[in-house]
Amino acid sequence: MSSKCRRLTHILLTAAAAVFCMIFSPPCAAAVIVLSAVLFVLYEVLLSGRRKQVIQLCDNIDRILRGDDLINFDEYKEGELSVLSAEVHKMTIRLREQNASLLNEKQFAKEALEDISHQLRTPLTSVMMILGLMRSPGLTEKERLDYLRELYELLARMKWLIETMLSLSRIEADAVRFAADTVTCRELIERSAETVSVAAELKGVGIKTAIDGEPVFTGDLHYTSEAVVNLLKNAIEHTPEGGTITVTAKGNNLFSNIVIADSGEGIPENELPHIFERFYRSSEYTKNGYGIGLAFAKKVISAQKGSLKAANQKPKGAVFDIIFYNAVI
Repeated sequence: MSSKCRRLTHILLTAAAAVFCMIFSPPCAAAVIVLSAVLFVLYEVLLSGRRKQVIQLCDNIDRILRGDDLINFDEYKEGELSVLSAEVHKMTIRLREQNASLLNEKQFAKEALEDISHQLRTPLTSVMMILGLMRSPGLTEKERLDYLRELYELLARMKWLIETMLSLSRIEADAVRFAADTVTCRELIERSAETVSVAAELKGVGIKTAIDGEPVFTGDLHYTSEAVVNLLKNAIEHTPEGGTITVTAKGNNLFSNIVIADSGEGIPENELPHIFERFYRSSEYTKNGYGIGLAFAKKVISAQKGSLKAANQKPKGAVFDIIFYNAVI
């Protein structure tokens, strides 16, 4: 019913009541008119206040739609509008969270694209230069084979970078579902060491393993092996010819522990807090890599409720300490 109809109905009812009372008592009729007028005024005051609140609520919704986040709904604490304002408030919070999430995803995608393009620019330039040199008619067969070998290595590193970046992005986006299998540290270490055996042999670096018992943990063998392979590749890269990489494993009822130690020069102390940051390459230790392998290893192990720490050992060398917990501490 509209406001005009309600007012007209009120007036007609008041007039009818006053006429009826006038028959028996004029003072009673006057009292009815006065009381009706007071009730009418109170009703209009309440209706005006409600109308102002509705208009204000509509204005606030309009401000939200225009991107204003500083809206306060605390003034609608009582009355029927409190329910509506509470729902609008919930909707506003959800919209803010979704908007923030979308902005974060957009920024992450932008940074990831910039990172990949930056990391691929240098090897792509080298590939183009080598292809140009290979077009020279005066090349010997040995030179041509050397160029082909260098091309293969560059393309293999680019392939590894792209695959690792995609895997890392999927993990950070929570799009990877890790298996919860029972993994033996012996199988994990043997599988990972076999993957890097050729690279270690070509550089003249030995890999020794020492496994105490049969430690196991719950995790994903495939992804964890990729993480350990990246740690071993990093150790090979920073271990001089004739050096040794030692992989040890042990376990108990609480956790399983894998330690990868090399005989290189170690990690500069000021680099230790940043060594697992993506694309961190600010020192002699990290300048030859892409700054992605250690970040990937950290993400994979942390995503499986494990921990990965880096340190230096005496007299020299870097140590990477992996722990997978078998019980909630």
